[in-house]
Amino acid sequence: MDETTTREKIFKSIRNALIEKTSIPFPNVDFESSVFLPLRESLDVTFAQEFTKVAGKFIYCENEADMAEKLKYLIDQNKLEEVFCIEERLRMLLDEHGIVLNETATEFQNVKVGITLCEFLVSRLGSIMISSRQLSGRRLNVFPEIHVVVAYTTQLVPDLKDAFAQLKIKYQNVIPSMITVITGPSRTADIEKTLVMGAHGPKEIYVLLVESN
Repeated sequence: MDETTTREKIFKSIRNALIEKTSIPFPNVDFESSVFLPLRESLDVTFAQEFTKVAGKFIYCENEADMAEKLKYLIDQNKLEEVFCIEERLRMLLDEHGIVLNETATEFQNVKVGITLCEFLVSRLGSIMISSRQLSGRRLNVFPEIHVVVAYTTQLVPDLKDAFAQLKIKYQNVIPSMITVITGPSRTADIEKTLVMGAHGPKEIYVLLVESN
């Protein structure tokens, strides 16, 4: 009986709240202004600083040819094999510079190195935004042990809200079904507070930032 009475009281309170409109207690709150201080450095410098803080590996490239050469050096120095890429434009560019890529992995979960483009780079967070609308899809940023991102300076934005605003413009308000913001390599300390890299995704992540012409 007590339980029923308590329940009825709760429902009555809810009904009354829906019927009796309550005025907004703080009508003049500014929800549009940024809560952050202005960036002290340029977008590329800020991104590089924040990205390296979260164990990301940043490489600046003067142009696409420079990017291809630095990527080739990275692959050779680290003896990376089975480099996987399905971004057609990127494949054509790298093929011109003699970089051999794989695009037909039969066991996707065993791919060691994945190269993708991205949607935007969020400077303040040192984060990479990707989406399911990219040719790389939902998997190439998750399964490989090493994720290499090729980005351009025109893709740099100050904050996350700017990235979402640009995403709406890019896809004409048809938002991708999956949007992911990557901040450094995958890590966890859930087990005995021991930091483990690559727990839910790549152990290493590189960003090759190309200066746009």
